[in-house]
Amino acid sequence: MKKLIFVLLMASPALAEAPVVENVQVQAVSGAWRFNVTLAHPDTGWDHYADGWRVETEDGSVLGTRELLHPHVDEQPFTRSLSGVSIPTGISTVFVRAKCSVDGWADTTVPVSLN
Repeated sequence: MKKLIFVLLMASPALAEAPVVENVQVQAVSGAWRFNVTLAHPDTGWDHYADGWRVETEDGSVLGTRELLHPHVDEQPFTRSLSGVSIPTGISTVFVRAKCSVDGWADTTVPVSLN
């Protein structure tokens, strides 16, 4: 019985960690916003890596998406920027959500104050 359990555990997929939004800096630039987002994720290479993040409103409307086109195995955590994000009038808080190539969009978001 012990051998069977071991074999089943070995055949199970490893639990992957979701990308973590470690820091967000925002700056108003010419009527739009620039977001500098720092992510951490245990990238393993092209088979599994943090491949994006996006800026959303509280109701989940997407205001801007930053696609990441390659793994960052040896650069953790890492920061990438997105400029030209238009924020609707009256919104003072947005949310950043990260994504990885295997697990998709994270369940959690990080609130970001625009004040």
